[in-house]
Amino acid sequence: MTTDPLAPLLALADIAAAVEQARERFDQALGHRALRRHGGQVAAEVSLRCAVASAALEGAGHEREAVRAGTVTDPVLQGALRVAGALPGLSELWPKAPRQALAKLHVLAARDLVPEAELGRPVADPVVATRLDGLAGLIAGGTKVSPLVLAAVVHGELLNLRPFAGPSGVVARGAARLVLLATGLDPRGLLAVDVGHREREPEYVGAAGAFATGTPDGLRSWLRHYMAAVEVGADQLTTIGDEILAAA
Repeated sequence: MTTDPLAPLLALADIAAAVEQARERFDQALGHRALRRHGGQVAAEVSLRCAVASAALEGAGHEREAVRAGTVTDPVLQGALRVAGALPGLSELWPKAPRQALAKLHVLAARDLVPEAELGRPVADPVVATRLDGLAGLIAGGTKVSPLVLAAVVHGELLNLRPFAGPSGVVARGAARLVLLATGLDPRGLLAVDVGHREREPEYVGAAGAFATGTPDGLRSWLRHYMAAVEVGADQLTTIGDEILAAA
């Protein structure tokens, strides 16, 4: 019997409970009545807000309404928008060929930011290659833990590795959301988890650094942050639903 490599994470203090609480908060948000008639509009707004948040975390902060109006040409923001828009179309490829999907995310995120020859190509580092292979194995069915835990690990590992030139954070955040879509936890892309990372940015940065240490305390710090960001993302779904109903 093969041991699940991520199962020990659930034995870290408070993590199993935090994962359960985050999942329950999202499940509650999914009951919002705006989703019955305006689901597509809600998903589009979540996508926009996640892209704006992801770009801001990459150092390219812009007002959401200016982005909505189409007046922002910043290449980091445009890359984040392309990544967010592409996620539903990549959900089937993701578990079958995760490295190919990551390459596609990088092409979308880094166009106009890195030389064309570097688009979709990981940095030439054997350590990075080995760890990407390990990550791909997890994504392709190598773990049975909650998709929230897998998404957190994918996100943290890609932030740590920075396997691509340019806006690696945009790729990492897109990949984590892709985990949630592809596993069926969030098939419509309704969980605005990147908004949670943005709202808790100091904690996000610190916890990502802690994750990179690989220590139990570092992993716990990152997982606790990630689940808190999921709860913020779930609350954001409720806020968006309320706004759309009020405008209807």
